[in-house]
Amino acid sequence: MTRNDDAPSRILLPDAPADQAAILAEGGVACWSEPVWIDTYEPGDPDPYPLFLDRRVYQGSSGRVYPLPMIDAVSAEKKPRRWNAIHLENAYVRLMLLPEIGGRIHIGFDKVAGYDFFYRNNVIKPALVGLAGPWISGGVEFNWPQHHRPATFLPVDARIEREDDGAVVVWHSDIDPLQRMRGTHGIRVRPGSSLIEADVHLHNRTDGTQTFLWWANVAAASHERYQSFFPDDVAYVADHARRAISAFPRADRPYYGVDYPALAAQRADADRIDVYSNIPVPTSYMITDTDDAFFGGYDHAADAGFVHWADPAISPGKKQWTWGDGEIGRAWDAQLTDTDGPYVELMAGVFTDNQPDFAWLLPGETKRFRQYWYPIHRTGPVRQATTDAAISVDAKPGGTRIGVAVTRAYDGLTVSAAIGEDEVWQWSGTLSPATPLVQVVDARSACSADVDRVTLRHGDVVLVEWRARDSTHGEPWVATEPSAPTEIASTDELLVTATHLQQYRHPTRDALPYLREALRRDPGDTRAATALGAWHLRRGEYALALEALQTAVSRATARNLSPRDGEPLYLLGLVHERLGDDAAADRAFARAGWNAAWSVPSALARARIALRAGRSVDARYLAETAGAVPEARRLVALADPDAMGALALARHLHRDDPLDAASAALVRALAAPAPGTADEAPEADSLTPLDERTALDVGAEFERAARLDVALAATEAPASSTPAAGRAGPLRHYLRALWLDRAGEPAAASAERRAGAAADASLAFPAGLEQYDALRAAVRADSTDATAAGLLGMWLLDAGRHTDAVTALQTAADAGSTDPVMWRNLALARVAATGDDEGADAALRHALHLRADARLVLERDLLAERRGLDAGARLALLNEHAPLIGTRDDLALRHVSLLLDLDRIWEAWRVLTSREFRPFEGGEGRVIAAFDRAICAQARALLADGTPDALVEAAQLLTLSVPAHLGEGRHPAEPALERIVLLGDVRAAQGAADAARATWASAVAPTPLAVAERPADALTFWRGIAHLRLGDADAAEAAWRVLGERAQALHEAPDAVDYFATSLPELTVFDTGTAAARRRTADELDELATRGRALTRAAALETNRQEASA
Repeated sequence: MTRNDDAPSRILLPDAPADQAAILAEGGVACWSEPVWIDTYEPGDPDPYPLFLDRRVYQGSSGRVYPLPMIDAVSAEKKPRRWNAIHLENAYVRLMLLPEIGGRIHIGFDKVAGYDFFYRNNVIKPALVGLAGPWISGGVEFNWPQHHRPATFLPVDARIEREDDGAVVVWHSDIDPLQRMRGTHGIRVRPGSSLIEADVHLHNRTDGTQTFLWWANVAAASHERYQSFFPDDVAYVADHARRAISAFPRADRPYYGVDYPALAAQRADADRIDVYSNIPVPTSYMITDTDDAFFGGYDHAADAGFVHWADPAISPGKKQWTWGDGEIGRAWDAQLTDTDGPYVELMAGVFTDNQPDFAWLLPGETKRFRQYWYPIHRTGPVRQATTDAAISVDAKPGGTRIGVAVTRAYDGLTVSAAIGEDEVWQWSGTLSPATPLVQVVDARSACSADVDRVTLRHGDVVLVEWRARDSTHGEPWVATEPSAPTEIASTDELLVTATHLQQYRHPTRDALPYLREALRRDPGDTRAATALGAWHLRRGEYALALEALQTAVSRATARNLSPRDGEPLYLLGLVHERLGDDAAADRAFARAGWNAAWSVPSALARARIALRAGRSVDARYLAETAGAVPEARRLVALADPDAMGALALARHLHRDDPLDAASAALVRALAAPAPGTADEAPEADSLTPLDERTALDVGAEFERAARLDVALAATEAPASSTPAAGRAGPLRHYLRALWLDRAGEPAAASAERRAGAAADASLAFPAGLEQYDALRAAVRADSTDATAAGLLGMWLLDAGRHTDAVTALQTAADAGSTDPVMWRNLALARVAATGDDEGADAALRHALHLRADARLVLERDLLAERRGLDAGARLALLNEHAPLIGTRDDLALRHVSLLLDLDRIWEAWRVLTSREFRPFEGGEGRVIAAFDRAICAQARALLADGTPDALVEAAQLLTLSVPAHLGEGRHPAEPALERIVLLGDVRAAQGAADAARATWASAVAPTPLAVAERPADALTFWRGIAHLRLGDADAAEAAWRVLGERAQALHEAPDAVDYFATSLPELTVFDTGTAAARRRTADELDELATRGRALTRAAALETNRQEASA
């Protein structure tokens, strides 16, 4: 932190405390917790209104954020903030970890080279990049179960563990806010080693099969001399979802619209996309095939870098991302840091090789794996690496430069180089992370061939060996869009497609039509019926789920009483359990457990049922058969008839995993207050869940195991929580009421429901079947409880049950709800269920009456646009809440657009020249578009004036660069063609004919920075106008023709979004399909084509007139 606002911000790392300094001096690992002051741009408050973004496209998959609240604002001013930090250090590396921001590594410093091998961002400056809003650059972000980590800006629990061999690991753990799975990652450093180890445990603690991906996202400071390196056999890279590929490291074709071969023809090596400065636009690439385990990055200016290594059998993912060395990249750099400049992200994926690419986690399953990083210096980019050492080999005209780096000190090392079977050089000696070997081997003097093998041995053990080899991997496959269900020939392909859409969380294609088509062809299809049953179960449609799953089980057991796959039986058990039929559930779970894949979750479920039935011996046996699953181990403790034995086992579980909130809660509940026991309980802080929702999860786990006392104790009071994680509010009371009802305590249940009805519901966004059941029970118990009905409607709206949502929300309205969130949700539900725009407007109007809020003003304008109100009427609605317009960027921008529509140019210009905008990823370009519109409108007025001063002013306006306060950079594929054409018109009016023609010609000149074929749009129109100005009527007519053809194609196209879209913010609030928007676009293109042809005719008439008068 810096106290001088004019000085660059700098994170000042504290010295190690005396006891840790002593450990360092003895060659050990120091680790301590000590806050640091960091200049911080604070995120805004969470949006009190839930966002239902099922069709939002984010990183190529669903951008669904519910039940997390969205944060869509960040402070424009930085202030010093004290952040909790954990410092981890040995002789070679120093790390700083931030548990309050997702448990990320914020600083990775090579003490030997004096180099930040991970990008050090000296400010906490969030931009609107994350799934739920704020996201920061720098260090290492651990992304799961999707990209980016939903909890990337939320705190995690953390603890320091010292291991017997002197290693220290800092554990971080939380429950994912969306899927409620538990993720734990430990960062381990060992004495005398430069290795940094991530020890990761991903546990599915839920009842259902889940999908996930894991990407460790390393940032590295970049410039024109920063180079990413990948294994020698990497010959191709792929874009998101494999929608495009390119050769690597030299791009052999256009990629992201950039013609790299054409650039290389102008400048040597410009096609090398392993060099940051060669990439002008935001670009991702992921390798498609390699047999190796490493990759990394190297800073040639600092002569230092890093290596990543992970088991290639489970870690195929190797990716680079950059904002690009261009206008867009520089704009985003400014959004994310003050002075630390650009970076590249070098991401390592485990159980994934692309984004999106999701793997499966069964109920109760834990996946554990490790990843490693280590700094290197002096070696140059690495050609082969292990966790012990890395080798670089660089053939030069004067010889082969060989570099060797090791991760710990070794005596008696041997390095040898060979050509074929002939050893041409050998070196022996001692190396350490501080002293790499760099040697030039002049092999060419003895042989014309290059060195093709370099080996590092320690005694008889090969630590690493590089062999020259060509890639054996051919050009990889490129993904294609699946056909419509009715166009797919086989039922198997229908099911494979449905599975893919669900597994990859496709945001704009639904698996349901594929399942329904499969069942239309074969109503008893087991796989389709199972998937359909699971879908209904997730939506709380228990009767429909029961019907589908009984169909699946009937077919599966028609000839085989022991089916090969136990999933339909397991799901059937879950449905019976939800319906309160434990006997039927137990039978289904028992049969499902015959199948090994479902034996653990089935045993867990049966153990809970046994506890509910008072059969503790059976419960203990069943829980023990589930093995080391944490939930099962807790059930073993609960089934122990000896209270002290149960407490001892619970304490053992807590010692094994102190960050497990459920085990901690169990200890707290079982610990007797008698003397001699209280002091053995864990510290109070370790017993408190990090967020309110986790407390509810813990309570639900124990209630299902017939331990109402533990459940009530775990949820007795709200946990301390950051608002950004959401609140429990009334949900805590409604859950407790449900549990008390089940336990036969109606009076206590009624009291809890009354407390729920009176509780503050702010940021309490219900999710999960247990909360659904609790809210249904509350509404059944009291139909006048507006809070419960409103929350139930919210749950149903998120589940896509729009008609049911309207019913529940209308019940809340009829009960006199004064909650603006409920009324706003009613508006969304009315549109989604029946397209009732007028009813939705009435609900929004009432919500605004209850609370004047900028989001409500924004959504009402979105609805007004959908209703077809003209610009004047929409502006009048906005002006009813004029003080709120400037409080949101998106609202301010819509206001500017309406002003421009109404030719109130100067009012719009004042906003655009004074307001600082903050973009969100995927929504870039909109502010620039408004800026260009305003400039062109003014320029036309000045052109019409025609005076010399007016023309000079017009030229100045038309040549303005995009100012920094707009927060965006112009993409080369989106040139300001209208401005360019008008600038040519201005120069023509000034009498500069040659300059005018040169300007118009620049509008139609090709550029290697934008060669991707794009659909005809307004740019096509202005390119046609430029051709017309240049006298090329044929080229202009070609532009009008493609505009017309595109319009016709849109009129005839099905209602669908680009299957491979990676970002699509338009599908946000009122998502009722894209047909209307498509028709509007088609009409606009038709109008442009008509205008263009009219201008062509006018130009021809003018030419004829001039020729006739000549």
